[in-house]
Amino acid sequence: MSLESVRAFFAKHAPDIAVIVTPESSATVPLAAAAHGVEPGQIAKTLSLRIGDEVMLVVTRGDARLDNRKAKAALGGKPRMLGQDEVEALTGHPVGGVCPFGLATPLKVYCDISLKAFDIVVPAAGSTHSALRITPQRMAELTQAEWVDVCQEAAQAAAAE
Repeated sequence: MSLESVRAFFAKHAPDIAVIVTPESSATVPLAAAAHGVEPGQIAKTLSLRIGDEVMLVVTRGDARLDNRKAKAALGGKPRMLGQDEVEALTGHPVGGVCPFGLATPLKVYCDISLKAFDIVVPAAGSTHSALRITPQRMAELTQAEWVDVCQEAAQAAAAE
């Protein structure tokens, strides 16, 4: 179902983008990087967070970690990760396949500026065996994401290399 909602999203909004399904799991950043032949940073990992009553998605480069101070300042409060059941209920996607496309519930999407280090990123596509290739800018446009700076400096330093 989740993979189908992502396919339907792209059929409607960006028919030129193909969903890639692999026999290998892409449920973690290292597995996804291996399955798609890219470096871990190019995996666009989607974090499901809650601040107070608001649930949001934050898409970061795969090798980045949230900086709690920056996230609190940029997002308006201390973010907490959602539990696995809540993630699937709100996004329609299983953990390991969460992406900002084809969501079961409309959610605010943020993209971390660290993604801009890459011409192409590889986010999941609604299942643990699917992904797609997209420019960070197009991903932000399609999901109406806001660009934020919420990751630790190490990822930014790696992005500048």
